[in-house]
Order: sequence, then structure tokens, then C-alpha cells
Amino acid sequence: MRPLKHGYTNRTLGDGAVVKKTYEGPDAELRLDRERTLLGRLRGRLPVPPVHAADSGTLTLGFMTGAPGQELLDAGHAVEVLEACGKLLRRIHGVGVHDEGRVLVHGDYGPNNVLLDPATFQVTAVVDWEFAHLGDPVEDLAWCEWIVRMHHPEHRRALDGFFHAYGGDVLPWPARQGAMLARCESLREFCHRWEPNGPGVTLWRERAVTTAGWQE
Repeated sequence: MRPLKHGYTNRTLGDGAVVKKTYEGPDAELRLDRERTLLGRLRGRLPVPPVHAADSGTLTLGFMTGAPGQELLDAGHAVEVLEACGKLLRRIHGVGVHDEGRVLVHGDYGPNNVLLDPATFQVTAVVDWEFAHLGDPVEDLAWCEWIVRMHHPEHRRALDGFFHAYGGDVLPWPARQGAMLARCESLREFCHRWEPNGPGVTLWRERAVTTAGWQE
């Protein structure tokens, strides 16, 4: 098996038939169990990989075809990718029972965790559900916007298509920026628990400063 590209929190290996994801860092077993359980519930309702096994801190998943969204963004297909992300996110937020306005939040939503057919731009899979929870839709909407602003700033204008495809009124900038900053802080805390005052803590502190300085 070979390491897969774009893995950040965990060690992920694949051979074209299965993907083995070994969880690292704080709450590794909890994150594994959350993703395993949720993927089982979502199978057949959303494009997610099948679970084959879970043992010794490793989740074995079926391999899903498709190109990572961030690669297609870099190849010049921002409009198509972000419209597909918007439509898919509306589906995710429509799954299950909503409690007092809360929805199923992916927790790390963006083109980085969406696979698409590079010819049709149809979504083939959404992956990495370890941070999923019930929450406010703005968490996913804002984080997808953050991913584009931080890692693909040249495609910011294509975010209009993302919000339009999701549907409804776009939340005001202060609410979106606030959700971005809250997520940056949670990731800083995650890194601090993993390696106190390590490079991850510094990275997320710097990213929070950058995010706070953005204008709509």
C-alpha cells in the first residue's frame, strides 16, 4: 500500500481497492468510532465510502474513485467544483433529524474532502467524517469558504456559485468569519493537546490572525 496525498491529521494508505486510515492525535479512538458509525448510517444516502473493518486504531474503507476537489480547483475548474460542493452540502445538511435548527455538520467540509468525476464534476465521495457532529450549518459553509480563501485565493469569486448552489440567503460576513475563527481556535487547541506549544499550535495561531484580517 502507498501513502495517499492530502492526508493531514492521520496516516492514510491505499492500494486501489481499499484505504486504511490510522487515526493519530487526541481522541483517536473516539474519532475512529464516530466516523465508522456515521459512515454506516450514511451509506446509500450520501456518496460515502463503505466500511470494511475497524481494528487497532485503523479504519479500512472501500476505495472511491474520483479526483480530489482541490486538484480540480488548481486545474482551473473552480466554478464546477464549488457548485458541486454547494449542492452536496445542501444534501448533507438535509440528512437526519434536526434538533432546534441543528443539522449534520461534516466538520471539515471543503473541496479538500470531496472527490469528483473529472469529466462530469459529479461528486463520487465525501470523505473524512471524523469531526462530524450536530451543529449550525454556518460551520460547514464558512469552513468551505475558508479553505478556498486560505489555500486557493485566486478562486474566491467562484464562491458565489458555491453559495448559490447551496441555496437560501448567504449569512452575513461577521457570522461566517466568526465561524472560521472558532474553527481555527478548535484546531489550535487540538494541536496543543497533541504537542503542547508545537508547530501546529503556531500554525493555527498564525492562520487565525490572517483570518481575522480578511474583509468580505
